[in-house]
Amino acid sequence: MSIANTIALLGGLGFFLFGMSLLGEGLKRMAGGKLEVILAKLTSTTLRGVLLGTFVTAVIQSSSATTVMVVGFVNSGIMKLTNAIGIIMGANIGTTATGWILVLAGMDEGGGFSSATMFSLVAFIGIILYFFCKKPTQKNLGMVMLAFSVLMSGMQTMSGAMAPLKQSPAFLSFISAVSNPLMAMAVGIAVTAVIQSCSASIGILQALSITGVISYEVAIPMVIGMCIGACAPVLLSAIGANVNGKRTALVYLLFNLTGAAVLMVPFYILHGILDFGLMSLTATSMGIAIVNTVFKVTATVLLTPFAGLLQKLVTAIIREKADEDGDECDEDTLLDERLLQFPPLALEQSTEAMKQMSVTAFKNLSRSIDLLEQFDQARFDKIMRREDRVDRFEDRLGAYLVRLHTLQLSDKETQASARILTCLSNVERISDHAVNLAELAQELAGKQITFSLQAMEELRVCVSAVQEIAQLTQKAMLEDDLATARMVEPLEEVIDQLTQQLKANHIHRLQRGLCTLELGFIYNDCINNFERVADHCSNIAVAALESADSHLLPHDYLNELSRGDHAEYRQQVTAYLHKYLDPLTQQV
Repeated sequence: MSIANTIALLGGLGFFLFGMSLLGEGLKRMAGGKLEVILAKLTSTTLRGVLLGTFVTAVIQSSSATTVMVVGFVNSGIMKLTNAIGIIMGANIGTTATGWILVLAGMDEGGGFSSATMFSLVAFIGIILYFFCKKPTQKNLGMVMLAFSVLMSGMQTMSGAMAPLKQSPAFLSFISAVSNPLMAMAVGIAVTAVIQSCSASIGILQALSITGVISYEVAIPMVIGMCIGACAPVLLSAIGANVNGKRTALVYLLFNLTGAAVLMVPFYILHGILDFGLMSLTATSMGIAIVNTVFKVTATVLLTPFAGLLQKLVTAIIREKADEDGDECDEDTLLDERLLQFPPLALEQSTEAMKQMSVTAFKNLSRSIDLLEQFDQARFDKIMRREDRVDRFEDRLGAYLVRLHTLQLSDKETQASARILTCLSNVERISDHAVNLAELAQELAGKQITFSLQAMEELRVCVSAVQEIAQLTQKAMLEDDLATARMVEPLEEVIDQLTQQLKANHIHRLQRGLCTLELGFIYNDCINNFERVADHCSNIAVAALESADSHLLPHDYLNELSRGDHAEYRQQVTAYLHKYLDPLTQQV
């Protein structure tokens, strides 16, 4: 090959790989980020997993990407290993779609309307849609059409650059050397491991078939080797995963190795006895696509009934460690790095982590309030340990969302991320106020001092209101309950009035000598912490409501309430005033 042909080959390869990546990205955008979420949830049976894995992989154009995604699902607890096996098998079938698409690159219709002309027309329509249409659906369709044209152009450029190879003695000598099935398989594994895409490596083989010197004796074992080589990026992605994540990656490897052994050994034995005559024929682009499809479909059909046995095998190879079972979810497991490649899933996992963090923070609040009645050092120590966990969640989730924001997110995804960040900071502050209350309880116990009976009775009224607003906020967060979220702001307004009344009552007690100055400071600090907890609960609820209504801008909801436009809101405020403030004024 000349230098010009070599440069053309490299350029064609660059266009080809870029086109594949762009095509998968464009198709995912057209799906609106729903594919990954569907894949995570709709896998109740192995057969359903096979069908779903086939469909999703055909769309995103990469079995490795699908399997990496599944490793992340299993690692983060979204999916069980049993369900993952079906998807992995289906992913192998789905990835054959690319090979059939590439067959088009070698087809000419005659009459002057060649495949190159068709791809040029597709590119022209795509560029119009992408640059001149404003609707996201039309722009994404334009991207898909452009990516398709880039992919095909790269394929044709590679084919043209490889044409002189049929006259190259060195290349012909290399093809003779790899006519050994094991050598051809090894070459296929190596090429795919480097490129990290089975679809891309098979596409390169299809481009190479234009030389006319590739026989099925070389092509068949090379295709099978490429299928095995696709396991390389998946195995790399499993580094650092938990036990089930590693098992999922191993399933992918064992499935391809077993499929290769089950099909190749009988095939070559029969070929040695019967001599099919196929092996000496020149491989074509369509023939390679057929080999790829037959191998993957047959392997899936034969091995699907043995999915349970495959699960037992990987479980026996990678054993559970004794210390991997814990009572609480680990923030590093929930926020799997692999899912950053799929923003909808990363956001879903971030929301789940946020909910886990809120459970810990609100539990701390409840336990801290209990300490004000009766201090216990063991419970105080647990509160401090939970606070450390909340801080770890905040650091990990904050960093995770920052990394997510470096990706290209849709407007809806950006809004979801902003809501999580709002909840993150407010939940962390609620936990901080819980610690403040626990430390105030510790101070009371250490100094062996107590509030007066009247002060304690009033404080219990405020505690009841704070406990209710915490319960409402937590329910709104965990269940995405907007009706409950609307009940938070009216109660927050009443708690503001309640705390002001408590402070006024406390000043009267100080003036009458019914309370000491030292106790007064602690009492006032308790009230201030309760008030701030209610404020943070309000922030969380308002963020949920504004996120649910795309027409609302930040603070719009609060501005509407301040104008008195909501009769329901005023009714709720009145009800809470009767419940909490009226009994307090009656005591005075």
